[in-house]
Amino acid sequence: MNSRRQFIKNAALAGGGLLLASSVFANIVLPNRKKVIIIGAGFAGLMAAYELDKRGIDFEILEARDRIGGRVYSHSFGGPDNLIVELGAEWVGEDHHLLRQLCAEFNLHLDNNQFDTRAIYKGQFYDDLKKIESHEWMVTYEKLLADYKSLTPEQKDILDHKLDKTDWWRFLVDHGCSGTDLDLRDLIDSTDFGESIREVSALAAMGEYTSNSPASRNQMDYKITGGNSRLADALMARFEHKIRKNTQVIKVVQRNKVKVYCTGNYIAEGDRLICTAPTFAVSRIAWDPILPESMLSAMQALEYARINKNAVLFRKRFWGDDAFDMITDMPGHYFYHGTKNQTQNTKRGVLISYTIGDKAAVIANQSDAWRADMMDQSLYPAFGSVSQYIDGQELQYWGNDNFSKGAYAVYGKGQWFDIFPRLNKPHLHTLFAGEHLSDSWGGFMEGALETGKAAAEKI
Repeated sequence: MNSRRQFIKNAALAGGGLLLASSVFANIVLPNRKKVIIIGAGFAGLMAAYELDKRGIDFEILEARDRIGGRVYSHSFGGPDNLIVELGAEWVGEDHHLLRQLCAEFNLHLDNNQFDTRAIYKGQFYDDLKKIESHEWMVTYEKLLADYKSLTPEQKDILDHKLDKTDWWRFLVDHGCSGTDLDLRDLIDSTDFGESIREVSALAAMGEYTSNSPASRNQMDYKITGGNSRLADALMARFEHKIRKNTQVIKVVQRNKVKVYCTGNYIAEGDRLICTAPTFAVSRIAWDPILPESMLSAMQALEYARINKNAVLFRKRFWGDDAFDMITDMPGHYFYHGTKNQTQNTKRGVLISYTIGDKAAVIANQSDAWRADMMDQSLYPAFGSVSQYIDGQELQYWGNDNFSKGAYAVYGKGQWFDIFPRLNKPHLHTLFAGEHLSDSWGGFMEGALETGKAAAEKI
């Protein structure tokens, strides 16, 4: 968001006299460095490594998982049709210029991943959302977005501080949204943030819905042909020998150099450190010297979206339309065709049930049989019983992830102008990166890439 970016710039300038003069900052920006240690081989870490590699700066990547990509996770159902779904980060936006530039550079094709949304609401199926959204509210809503976009930077800065102090649900209610319209906004918008809109800052939501180009559908426009993990593979191919998987960081010691102590009694040593791990993982590393209390408290305050993706393989694509998705007030919450553009030579297809918050946690704890029944009940008003077509399931609940405890960061009421600046500061020889530190594209792969690139450029 422009105003959020301006805030960050102003905050840096306000402290510039101290920051630029400090020996800590000088240690980060001065030349003569020999080696950089990178924690995390997700998109932020891989992008940082890619930039360092282009500049001829030596580095080493430490990755706790047994795979690269972090919260980008493409899964294949196997078989002759090799259907692939995204169990992690899914969408590439029209305005995600860095990611799209990388795809062009590595000859990775982008498939259209936009959908035509249906709905099940109060037991009835609607083949078009416009049939249940009131015209009056839609006019009001579009005017709210247009008015915000037309504000001057000074006006926007004043309003943004007010928006940050309320949640998106309350903002909508205060501007006339009620009844069915409010129910639908809650269901639809919570899929964007991974939590109830009662938990999401109105500033975060307003920024999300006013930052799109006319060609974009909330930046849910494309995905990489063959799986988003192919971009991670393409980046890794340049420096695979510099990545250590199954290597979890236990302790970071910063003196004249950086020593990183890991599982398996491995010790990495370098001159600088780029830490791209989610805040949950960062807070569980023993730091010497310790992280500032202001940063630690910010890490404890920041929540990550509890998203559950339950991908169900069907032997028949009963939903018909390749661009099918559907919001529901049923337990399955949001359904979309996870194998769009992959059905030319097969009758099989995958629907993904995308659930959020408390609902995601409940569904993730059940058996495959329970979830198959839940899928059947959720879809029944539109298609009747579909359980006879199920061929398999794959589940990924990010709320239980050992390293993030969620899919992506969600800035709640009153948090943007408070905890974001505290998380975005260097610590001695360490710079931090990750989608949670993107002022423009938090929650997206683009946000991870841009922060990884920015950290490398500082070094």
